[in-house]
Amino acid sequence: MTNIIAGRSEEKEELLDAFNSGKAEFMTIYGRRRIGKTFLVEEFFKSKPCHFFHVTGVQDGALAEQLNEFAKSVGETFYQGASIEKSASWMKAFEELTKAINNLSGNKKIILFLDELPWLCTKKSRLLQALDHYWNRRWKNDPRIKLIICGSSASWIIKKIIRNKGGLHNRTTREILLRPFNLTETAQFFKKAGMDLNHEQITQIYMFCGGIPFYLSHIKKGKSAAQMIDKLCFQENGVLYSEFDKVFDSLFDNAPVYKELIRIIAGKRSGVDRAYIESQSQFLSVGGTLSEKLEDLESTGFIKSFIPLGKKQGAYYRVTDEYCYFYLKWIEPTKGSFIAEERNRKFWSEKIGTPEYYSWMGYAFESLCYKHITEIKNALGVSGSAISGAWRYTPRAESSGPGVQIDLLFERDDGVTTVCEIKYSKDAFLIDQDYAENLKQKVRVYKEQTRTKNQIFIAFISASGLKENKYFHELVTGVVVLEDFFI
Repeated sequence: MTNIIAGRSEEKEELLDAFNSGKAEFMTIYGRRRIGKTFLVEEFFKSKPCHFFHVTGVQDGALAEQLNEFAKSVGETFYQGASIEKSASWMKAFEELTKAINNLSGNKKIILFLDELPWLCTKKSRLLQALDHYWNRRWKNDPRIKLIICGSSASWIIKKIIRNKGGLHNRTTREILLRPFNLTETAQFFKKAGMDLNHEQITQIYMFCGGIPFYLSHIKKGKSAAQMIDKLCFQENGVLYSEFDKVFDSLFDNAPVYKELIRIIAGKRSGVDRAYIESQSQFLSVGGTLSEKLEDLESTGFIKSFIPLGKKQGAYYRVTDEYCYFYLKWIEPTKGSFIAEERNRKFWSEKIGTPEYYSWMGYAFESLCYKHITEIKNALGVSGSAISGAWRYTPRAESSGPGVQIDLLFERDDGVTTVCEIKYSKDAFLIDQDYAENLKQKVRVYKEQTRTKNQIFIAFISASGLKENKYFHELVTGVVVLEDFFI
């Protein structure tokens, strides 16, 4: 039943439209590891009247292993589980699959689900050439066939399938990028799992593991966010204790290069530019260009590039995967110590309330805000056409003026720029005199450097709201609270 799938409303609509279309479909579904690609496809088509063929690539498997798994799946789907002989090549394997399809009578739809295609496509296997041949010559002419290509290596799917310059060029009919759940979808996920968590608990969980269904599935009923972090992240048998290496090793050739890059990017809270990365990296010449590696990390959802508003070039990079940042900030430094062996120790619970904790929470909440721009716009009454982004000013060495960082702002089409301050605190945030003066100075520098003629409004995105005082009434035109992220 498709109602077992939390969220994914747009993706389910796309799959339903493809299923009901009167033509053959060639779909790609991609997204980071653990995001729920296989679950979505299996659960969606489970209740549909169709022949469902599913083969999954074997990680690091040889060609013979991949072809053997393929043959097993053909036998299970089309020959009542009978064993069939393994083909010697992908051309022969797809020929056997085509024969099995042609033996089917009636108009029942046929789903061909090639899961983890990057693993199936071993070196010199010529799988893509065979896929090209059979799609273009045979399958695309059969309106019953719905071919679904899936893979966790989003960069591979994009390069080899979506942007293929050979026979597969422009052959895909639909593309689905499966992203992490947002907060609302995360709440739906927990509700379907029978857990009635308040928004504060959901947010704390989200900030350490993101909206990754596999990670969320390990949250247990009756346990607080802090208890689950201690169990999952700081015990050697915890699911997230060693997940970082597993994810990168499964996604990337030359995985140490990508691990080094994300460590460099995670080292600066405000993001880093390319020059900084080049100055810090030891592996720039390994496994392709730096641009390709950064594109790989971004396409798989680990980092995000952005150009500060007001600039036309000079991208900055920021870690956007919550688990990776949490791992590098908190889990990795504990390895080699005795913390993981102290099974009853409440490591994370003891960190709550420390300056380090609030520093991390601030960064994690900023990242959460950047993923919920639509909800923030709605709460502030800002139109969807408003341009959002961060802004920074770094004075020249000879200048005595202050540097300025604006977390988020909206350049609106009604002559207004809304400058947003992002704050995470347990209690309502209080604007004191020093903070008010700093905020006024920030706005002054922004006006001077951008020479904007727009009216400037100041808004706060504060998890627990703001305390009202004279500075609140003088400066603030809008407040977004945690409840506004859950729509």
